[in-house]
Amino acid sequence: MAEQLGLHTVGDLLHHYPRRYEERGQLTRLADLPLDEHVTVVAQVADARVHKFNGGRGQRLEITITDGSGRLQLVFFGRGVHKPHKDLPPGSRAMFAGKVSVFNRKLQLSHPSYERLFSDGTDSGDGAVSAFAGKLIPIYPACKGLESWKIAKAVDAVLPRAREALDPLPPALREGRGFVSLPEALLKIHRPGGKADVEEARARLKWDEAFVLQVALARRRHADALLPAVARRPASDGLLSAFDARLPFTLTEGQQKVSAEIFGDLATEHPMHRLLQGEVGSGKTMVALRAMLAVVDAAGQAAMLAPTEVLAQQHHRSIVEMMGDLAEGGMLGGAERATKVLLLTGSMGAAARRQALLDLVTGEAGIVIGTHALIEDKVQFHDLGLVVVDEQHRFGVEQRDALRGKGKQPPHLLVMTATPIPRTVAMTVFGDLDTSVLDQLPAGRSPIASHVVPAADKPHFLARAWERVREEVEGGHQVYVVCPRIGDDVDQSADARSKSAEPGDDAEKRPPLAVLDVAEQLTTGPLKGLRVEVLHGRMAPDDKDDVMRRFAAGEVDVLVATTVIEVGVNVPNATAMVIMDADRFGVSQLHQLRGRVGRGSAPGLCLLVTEMPEASPARARLGAVAATLDGFELSRIDLEQRREGDVLGQAQSGVRSSLRVLAVIEDEDVIAAAREEAVSVVAADPDLEGFPELRSALDALLDEDREQYLDKG
Repeated sequence: MAEQLGLHTVGDLLHHYPRRYEERGQLTRLADLPLDEHVTVVAQVADARVHKFNGGRGQRLEITITDGSGRLQLVFFGRGVHKPHKDLPPGSRAMFAGKVSVFNRKLQLSHPSYERLFSDGTDSGDGAVSAFAGKLIPIYPACKGLESWKIAKAVDAVLPRAREALDPLPPALREGRGFVSLPEALLKIHRPGGKADVEEARARLKWDEAFVLQVALARRRHADALLPAVARRPASDGLLSAFDARLPFTLTEGQQKVSAEIFGDLATEHPMHRLLQGEVGSGKTMVALRAMLAVVDAAGQAAMLAPTEVLAQQHHRSIVEMMGDLAEGGMLGGAERATKVLLLTGSMGAAARRQALLDLVTGEAGIVIGTHALIEDKVQFHDLGLVVVDEQHRFGVEQRDALRGKGKQPPHLLVMTATPIPRTVAMTVFGDLDTSVLDQLPAGRSPIASHVVPAADKPHFLARAWERVREEVEGGHQVYVVCPRIGDDVDQSADARSKSAEPGDDAEKRPPLAVLDVAEQLTTGPLKGLRVEVLHGRMAPDDKDDVMRRFAAGEVDVLVATTVIEVGVNVPNATAMVIMDADRFGVSQLHQLRGRVGRGSAPGLCLLVTEMPEASPARARLGAVAATLDGFELSRIDLEQRREGDVLGQAQSGVRSSLRVLAVIEDEDVIAAAREEAVSVVAADPDLEGFPELRSALDALLDEDREQYLDKG
């Protein structure tokens, strides 16, 4: 239990809730089983046959089980044949557990474990196991060697201890909302008398999870609000107003509103903790830059942390372009209020690096943009006032923390994320940050048309896609082609093997398409005569920069790249993107990638190429991306398709999700209400002295790592 499922204590086991319930006498829908997952099904044996092979020396038992809608084959080999043949005559019912695989295009379970169910409520194990006596059979998240029914027996053994469970909800809150007690909820979720019991228990247990998490976050915010920080107010005739005066366009209403929120935070004597999220291309960089300029005006320094060198260089280039001679502080020809804008990355030469470090410590440089190199011990600031983190989800919290530790007092923090996050996830994952949203696109951005190109079903669609690429280039534009892999590292025999496979059957088997291979096929085939270049993460930094610069300058027609171009790359003349093996990318990643085109006045085009069959979930996902440009809508789809736990798991630096019954998307109301209750509890009693049970629940949720994780938030 400890090794496979992370269950160490009686409490852990009591909080290991059934994933679903099967009704005795009802069968699991076999048609909907997921591949490669450990499943538990209740089904009826249709027939059983023993096949001999190897001249009669080997034998194989094939049992077909059915639920009325679909069939599933069970296979047993060798010595394992006799017992199931005897135990499972045609017409018998049982629970089966195993991993679903495909053999000869049919779904099968190989050597599943099973437990007979008899009509009188007994079963084959040790007489009547109480777990199956009820009408509802609990199906637990299980793993190989620890089947759902074994977990059920273990739960039976500890259920009497549920009476000792400490109830984290304050009594007033519990009674006010009419919840059952915690011991009763545990009893009802594990051994329900009927569906109403399950509902009642889940409603109560959801609240526990939401409430305890929101109390943890509310305490964080409360503690943050007590930290000192230097208030940074822009000067009336300083760098910011000089910059604004030169802007060739007016800010969108959204940009003005969000800037006002940020300036309000910067003017207080407590550190700002703000999450700035917005649609791809909504002008977040402009908002962040104005905040940085305001801090420089107030005699501070601002640092912007980017996840990759390509991005750091890109931000540096675009910020220097936007600022013009205002970025040339200390240089001849620099404007009088100018500051110095530095780039600091790991691959800089020693001399340039020394100079950069010197400019930071003397305060000569007001703005620095860099990668993880900014975090190293050697880097010292004169007076760090603001940290801007771009692309939140790429950064470990330790990095943000290390950078914030470089201020004399905690600096203000602005976190930017390019993929929109649904409001509830923001409340849960970034619950210690205030949120600002940019949802208008700046004027002059063009709409992007997206289409799915089914390469296997309709090869002529792919040929047409390459013609479209030529047409864009002939119209004076440029095109990205994105591939999931680089291709300098996979042995050729694997590629050769995969090419011989049938396309429909083994689209999964062949390795993902690679930049180097695709570039070669295009230059000798459909895009012959065009200027095709490659870009990927393992190229030398100077080469990367050189390719990006030439592409931006229009000297390259087609750029075949990996996802290094996913974020922040801005080439307005690039109008089309072809994403190869698009089913290998996540929804928000596809949305991010697509945001690289349509940045100029010409309309954008995004083609999602896939070999997945029409009815597959992967195709449905691509269809959803093609159907909408709304990142918030897509982030919901993305979450619904990933498991809930991953949402928090990813954002919580790899910590196992604490949420078992709370669904971040569906339970929006629970989370919002729990947040309100948590805020009022913490405001009245920040140390929770009056709530010892809640404190111990917090300690359990926030073992050391997570407490620190939230601290560093």
